[in-house]
Amino acid sequence: MKLSGVMVNSENPKVLGEFYTKFLGQAGWQENDWYGFDIGGGNLMVGPHSEISGVSKEPARVMISIESPNVAEDFAKIESAGASVIARPYQPDSEANPGVWLATLADPDGNYIQLSTPWEA
Repeated sequence: MKLSGVMVNSENPKVLGEFYTKFLGQAGWQENDWYGFDIGGGNLMVGPHSEISGVSKEPARVMISIESPNVAEDFAKIESAGASVIARPYQPDSEANPGVWLATLADPDGNYIQLSTPWEA
């Protein structure tokens, strides 16, 4: 098996699609209110769904995880696109893993986006 991507459904997919376009660039595929972004080989789809309304009721349940070589720089881009800040860039264990950084933001529907530097075992 292979995870091909994540689909984020929304009552306002145009707003969400335009938000992601601000920092991911133009969608690789777009048709009406559907947006498809390739993020380093993983796909993020944004589109409408008849059973979705309002903001995410449990935004921490599923996070869109994006690996970034520069968490602080990408955090600033996403925040400038209109994201809400959940956790500013921080090091979860600076002694054991000094190069690891994390940050969490929320998109206009309240879905969490977590940035992380590449993890090395």
